[in-house]
Amino acid sequence: MAIENKRKVCIIGQFPPPLHGLSKALDTLCEGVKDAFCLQKIDIKDNRKVIGNLFKLLFSKADVFYLTLCQSKWGNWRDLLFLKLISLKKKKCLVHLHGGYYRALLEALSPGQKRKNEKMLQKIEGAIVLSPSLRSVFQGLVADEKIFVVENCADDQYLLPYTAIEQRLQSANQRGKYNVLYLSNFQPEKGYKEVLALAKYQNEQAKDSQKFHFHFAGQFVSPAQEKEFFDYITANALKHSVTYHGVVDGEQKLALLKTGDFFILPTRYPKEGLPISLLECMGNGMAAITTDHVAICDVVTDGQNGVVLAENQEKDAKAVYQKMLCLIESLPRIASNNYHKIRTQYTQARYISQLEALFLNI
Repeated sequence: MAIENKRKVCIIGQFPPPLHGLSKALDTLCEGVKDAFCLQKIDIKDNRKVIGNLFKLLFSKADVFYLTLCQSKWGNWRDLLFLKLISLKKKKCLVHLHGGYYRALLEALSPGQKRKNEKMLQKIEGAIVLSPSLRSVFQGLVADEKIFVVENCADDQYLLPYTAIEQRLQSANQRGKYNVLYLSNFQPEKGYKEVLALAKYQNEQAKDSQKFHFHFAGQFVSPAQEKEFFDYITANALKHSVTYHGVVDGEQKLALLKTGDFFILPTRYPKEGLPISLLECMGNGMAAITTDHVAICDVVTDGQNGVVLAENQEKDAKAVYQKMLCLIESLPRIASNNYHKIRTQYTQARYISQLEALFLNI
């Protein structure tokens, strides 16, 4: 398609670096649709550049604007500025919520700020959510026919062939030891402390016959938090059962995905949506140990894809540890279930084609 005939699309959001679920999703989107559209990117992660970004938007020649909604009070004010300017330009706009907290945020805002959100949402062409259960976030605010579900995806570059998964399971069975992977940022609500408590429980109960090695990868919120993490490992003599791999991407991340048998994310993070790391690990045949939180239960069925922990159950290290032990015999079945589920329902091609269709059809 000639460049002059391509629809012009402006993508507004937080691009990498740093790497996290939202920035990764935006990177995947832009790479996937760059040949179909003339793309403009406005990176809004640095709030000191908000004025400059507003000028970029003001002079943008885009036909369609795509804005990823923020889930904080001050980020929402910034979003309202962008939406107001797009409305004044009389251009079409899609908003995409990469989480599940927006409705709760609205209820916590001042009446004036809440009304501004409600008014702006009446002017958009559509609101995109990550999973069917999240449609309720916009119901009553956006017409039902303008609420679209585009589920996150596992990127092709991080999906291994099934032969590699079979080899991993065979190797784990021979060793009698299994790798448990926590792959996420280190917000306390995401449950990394509960995973450390699991390692401690194992160390206390089965020092000579440990079944699991716990691998952590992700970004700490602060140096103090990082120090606390390593101090806990030292104080509880966990250095032989816990490994921290830092922030991983590319080949280093692929290596972790290749060796993991269980993926663990006991999250109660309020802004959680549908974690990409969950999809990536399931797509590589890992059994999921996670919670009945936001859209996770749209993907993970207890017993079929792993373990879904009920409210506060993630804090019971003994109960979670026993559930993991019980899953070992089911790993081949679960690996097959998860591999095929992700490869058929949560593919990169499907994610790109759905967003591409929205950009063309609104």
